[in-house]
Amino acid sequence: MQNDYEILLLLDPDLAEQRQTEIVTRARELVEHGGGTWVSEEPWGRRKLAYEIEKKTDGAYHLLEFDAEPETLDELSRILKITDGVLRHLAVRRVHSSHGPGHPGPESVETDNREPEYAAANASSQQEEE
Repeated sequence: MQNDYEILLLLDPDLAEQRQTEIVTRARELVEHGGGTWVSEEPWGRRKLAYEIEKKTDGAYHLLEFDAEPETLDELSRILKITDGVLRHLAVRRVHSSHGPGHPGPESVETDNREPEYAAANASSQQEEE
């Protein structure tokens, strides 16, 4: 059974654009040869890293979305681990949402006009201090 996956791919920012495209193309070929379906590839561009990785402070991000068998994902992850220029990658199952990919749903709204319990407890403790 095929699952919906996405991989956030972090590439070396010093790689030529052509080499970045080759890595993404190779990933697509692996998915399609494994019987999967390529959904999309979204380049997020160069971004500052929270911490250095291999003495790099920036990274080039790409979001890959595809449908594939778990075995295909395992092979793709194995290939990405040994590919020069790939700093990190994270594969997760895609969650279908009416809000689109990468967009969280609306925050939960209280059905009645009560304050959440922690806010009420905090307010009562403040009143006691006064």
